[in-house]
Amino acid sequence: MARFLRPLLRGTTYTRLLHLWVPMLAQSVWMFVDMSRPWVPALVLVPVGLLPAVRVGEGVQARMLLTPGQGDPDISVTPSASARDRVRTVLWLELRMVLGGVTACASVWLPVMAVELARCGWGRAPSGVPVLDRLGPHPAYALLAPVPLLALYGAVVGLGELVTGCARRLLGPSAAERLAALEERTEQLLERTRIARELHDSIGHALTVAVVQAGAARAAGDPAFTDRALEAVEETGRAALADLERVLGVLRESEHPASARPTLADAERLLESARASGAEVDARVTGPVAEVAGPVSREGYRILQEALTNVLRHAGAVPVRVRVAVAADALRLEVRNPLPAGAPGATRGSGLRGIRERAALLGGSARTGPDGGEWQVRAELPLG
Repeated sequence: MARFLRPLLRGTTYTRLLHLWVPMLAQSVWMFVDMSRPWVPALVLVPVGLLPAVRVGEGVQARMLLTPGQGDPDISVTPSASARDRVRTVLWLELRMVLGGVTACASVWLPVMAVELARCGWGRAPSGVPVLDRLGPHPAYALLAPVPLLALYGAVVGLGELVTGCARRLLGPSAAERLAALEERTEQLLERTRIARELHDSIGHALTVAVVQAGAARAAGDPAFTDRALEAVEETGRAALADLERVLGVLRESEHPASARPTLADAERLLESARASGAEVDARVTGPVAEVAGPVSREGYRILQEALTNVLRHAGAVPVRVRVAVAADALRLEVRNPLPAGAPGATRGSGLRGIRERAALLGGSARTGPDGGEWQVRAELPLG
């Protein structure tokens, strides 16, 4: 019984009832003007529904009254953008008028019928309801008095669910709107993924350098080496803070300049950071790196940063060979270092996966893994 009566305790039931009653206001006004042609308001709704802005008003009203507090994305609040949207709006207005008329009749006559049946049960003759004019006073009619009320309950709840379903179908987003929403959602997910990569690469690199430098300084026991290590940690930390501020700025602003991100022109900072950590870096850069397109140069910088971070994290201060070559058709990066004895050579880290994803995003390719006793990170990014 409690479950049966639960809809009566929900505010949505009554806001939907109000939504169904609203069209009857215009109908009631017209009935005072010309009762002989009650179909005129429904005819007027046809040109009204063709107006693009009407769909906005109907969508806002449907969201507020049919699904209050939910902001239902299945009900659009944008103007009609196509003939199909206008036709759907007209159908919605006509359907809403019909359902409103049914609801109004049920709301008025069903309670009256319940009262009249109760009157018959109390021994009084019915009055005012044509259907019940032939009934005479009889106590048994009192048992039928709840039936119209149950019918009213079913009409209010059922018509409310029906009009909500129709609103989602007739006022729902068109195929173009759904595609635009999907594209926007995809862009948001890609942006979040890119920001996660930025944080992983920049902060992960800085923390790796700091850990390696601290460990080396403690093991060396040399004040001069310790000073150099602390200087390297400080410089790397400042760079990481700058990267963090930039990424946080991206999160705060809806539009942000991608040009603020580091490019391969800043690669020397990465190489010096690796050298300060004790690694012997043999770097060779060939070709016009400064002329590489911004997106390719920025992703190339991050790939190189992650590759050097992996060397310091998993192999330590070992010789590293870095090759950056700019050809006519592609940017090629290669980072190789000796594999430590007993190293598992796993290739499932998020950093290595990020390298492959960055390369694939630009239509290139990346290979990471053991190669002839060395660990290799090799990426090729097209310049076209």
